[in-house]
Amino acid sequence: MVQTMNDYKYSDITGKIIGAAMKVHSTLGNGFQEVIYQRALTIELAKAALSYQRELEMPIFYDDQQIGTRRVDFLVEDKVMVELKAISQLEDVHLAQAINYLEAYHLEIGLLINFGAKSLEWRRVINSPNRR
Repeated sequence: MVQTMNDYKYSDITGKIIGAAMKVHSTLGNGFQEVIYQRALTIELAKAALSYQRELEMPIFYDDQQIGTRRVDFLVEDKVMVELKAISQLEDVHLAQAINYLEAYHLEIGLLINFGAKSLEWRRVINSPNRR
């Protein structure tokens, strides 16, 4: 069976986020700091009528004890975590980091978006309960 983008959980939300990121990247290109893309993406997310929280500080727990916090770049519609990068190339460590954030935040779906490459890079990240 062939899966299409519409078969994925929250594909309507992630599709709008990716579209917004593509607009930002096509307008600004690569070469700016991450915060510039983050600010531009807030404008495009608002145009797409998506609710979001930017740089939301979320607690990190270990063995039911809070051991620190981490700021997620965006939490969109209270469902999809978006982690931004502005680097020349995404690496496995960035994907692992995004998966760990999903697990720490008890979220199922995330996007890892890189504005630093010549073409926009994005990866859909899923926190599978059978992952570990």
